[in-house]
Amino acid sequence: MTTFSRRQALAAGVAMPLAAAFVSRPALANAPLQGSGFAPWNRFKLGSFEVTTLLAGTRAGDKPQETFGTNATPEDFAALSAANFIPADMTQNFFTPTVVNTGAELVLFDTGLSAEGTLAAMTAAGFTPDQVDVVVLTHMHGDHIGGLMGADGTTPTFANARYVTGSVEHNNWSAAGNEGFDKNVKPLNDKITFLDDGGSPVSGVTAMLAAGHTPGHMIYMVESDGQRLAITADTANHYVWSLQRPDWEVRFDADKAAAAATRKQVFGMIAADRIPFIGYHMPFPGVGFIEAQGEGFRYVPASYQLLLNG
Repeated sequence: MTTFSRRQALAAGVAMPLAAAFVSRPALANAPLQGSGFAPWNRFKLGSFEVTTLLAGTRAGDKPQETFGTNATPEDFAALSAANFIPADMTQNFFTPTVVNTGAELVLFDTGLSAEGTLAAMTAAGFTPDQVDVVVLTHMHGDHIGGLMGADGTTPTFANARYVTGSVEHNNWSAAGNEGFDKNVKPLNDKITFLDDGGSPVSGVTAMLAAGHTPGHMIYMVESDGQRLAITADTANHYVWSLQRPDWEVRFDADKAAAAATRKQVFGMIAADRIPFIGYHMPFPGVGFIEAQGEGFRYVPASYQLLLNG
């Protein structure tokens, strides 16, 4: 016969009702599943500047090789995807305008697909559209100029801003008869300042021609108190397929050979200088570093490095 000490009996007497309660007690919470997601903004210090990336939109897509690596074999595309733990038949695209607060001016780089998406992210990040002093357009594709006009299509979203873009890019699209450009950019022509390679939209920011994706596509180097950051826009449109294989062609690149050469030049410079960059279509929050790797580059997402600046 099994016997229990007083302590064992007491322990058993307590444990059994508790165990029974756990078994029979109905669930009190009924929280619905809400789907995956994250905050639509990310902020860090760069010297005396503050830099905020905004998630103005994101969407999934299938058949990614119709856009990325169009000159690669399906076997190579699938192998590279598998090596990086991503599917070869699906992708997730991100649209990430950047706000740089210099302390003197609030500068917005690109405006997203629509005013609605960009303003939602700005509001979450603590900004209002009337606070924007300067809007810099890296190039004129619709997902970069779509937020320039409000829902009515005629009222500028950033009423107090002046606008800056590359002269080569603007001249190209002015002659193209493009509906998005004609609707969103042309009405603002009187407020636009044009610059060329090496020009400066504001103090601490320098333009660099990075053509290929479009004829006048620009990137921007940001510097404050000796700290530097590159805003690379659409130089690379995917963190694996465009960076690890910079020679792989992208459907939306206007001059595919020039775009590939530009990817090698720009990311070679970023890797050599070991500076952070923001890519418009990189996985949100879009901030990372670049390591040279073979004939291409490895994307290293920023973790806490930039948080140490502030």
